[in-house]
Amino acid sequence: MYELLVPSRVVYGRNTFAEVGPQAKALGTKALIVSDPVMEKIGLVARCEQYLQQVGMTFAKYTGVDTEPTDVHVKEALDVCRSEQCDVIIALGGGSSIDAAKAVAVMITNEGTISDYVGNQKRFTEKPLPLIAIPTTAGTGSEVTKVTVIIDTKTDVKMMISQPALLPAVAIVDPLLTISCPPSVTAATGVDALCHAIEAYISRRAHPVTDVLALSAIEAIIGHLRRAYENGQDIEAREKMAIAAMKAGMAFSNASVTLVHGMSRPIGALFHVPHGVSNAMLLPGVLEFTKDSATERLAVIAQLINPQLKDVSDAEAADALVEEVKQLCRDLHIPNMKTWGIDKAAFDKAVDKMAADALASGSPANNPRVPTHGEIVALYHICYDYQYDTNTVSH
Repeated sequence: MYELLVPSRVVYGRNTFAEVGPQAKALGTKALIVSDPVMEKIGLVARCEQYLQQVGMTFAKYTGVDTEPTDVHVKEALDVCRSEQCDVIIALGGGSSIDAAKAVAVMITNEGTISDYVGNQKRFTEKPLPLIAIPTTAGTGSEVTKVTVIIDTKTDVKMMISQPALLPAVAIVDPLLTISCPPSVTAATGVDALCHAIEAYISRRAHPVTDVLALSAIEAIIGHLRRAYENGQDIEAREKMAIAAMKAGMAFSNASVTLVHGMSRPIGALFHVPHGVSNAMLLPGVLEFTKDSATERLAVIAQLINPQLKDVSDAEAADALVEEVKQLCRDLHIPNMKTWGIDKAAFDKAVDKMAADALASGSPANNPRVPTHGEIVALYHICYDYQYDTNTVSH
């Protein structure tokens, strides 16, 4: 049996941001806007407030979300939600704001703390407040997923929680909101979306519906990410990327992610690297590690984006895909951990915990090649100073 869980409503298109007013009014009487300082600075929070005012909605706001959402952000936003008696949540921003808002929506009606719900040790039994998710990047796909990732500030672990209660009620995907993304953010979030799609396709939990979504997303990302990176005003490229990120989100939310995400979360938690960047740092190296255990599926992807590869063996096509991903990372100037500025001594000290946390997250178990603790440690070291034009991971 296969299952596909997605939001009950997706509103897509240019200028659909204005729909936040009518959608919010249909769901509640007072909104809490959850966002970040950048969205406030560039005026998108003010626009959201204006759209709510136009339909007579009252609102409160919390704009303290950082590049990586933490349990502290969630608690602070919850305090605002309770004191202001809000009954609908609006997430505006990248995946961090949306993930924080998801946690607020479920925790306002359920007992305990967000950490109680990691690993399905506890289920959300009470209906969450309705959530409207409005992404301003084309990357995480969080607007259409049942997943939230929140840093536990006591343990420095990224807590991944996946339950249907976390699905937004409405996703508003307006590609014009992504135009403000600088090239570096466009690159990192775009490779994040590519990672979601590839991992969903090779996941041990993939199924025919997620396959269609993942392959369609991969084709669009390979064809349009460079364009969006080189010219942020390229509306067609921005539209294609917005749809692709959404499809990739639907795919991984239902098929799960694999080793890249398992290894990525500890990098973000311990070294405060944005999620999209840490995924991008790992993708080529992890694909090389996984390649021989996912040859047929990687070949399908390769042949989709380059039909000329249909005349070569699956192994050659899989090799070509890895090279294409490496070339993409070169073109987008994706840093490795060293060039990002992660101190080598601190990295070496943390790597054993990172590998343990990666395995504990469960995501590596979905990988076609399930790694040992030692293999993850070795892979971290390879990716620390990964050279996109020379590195090859041994098999």
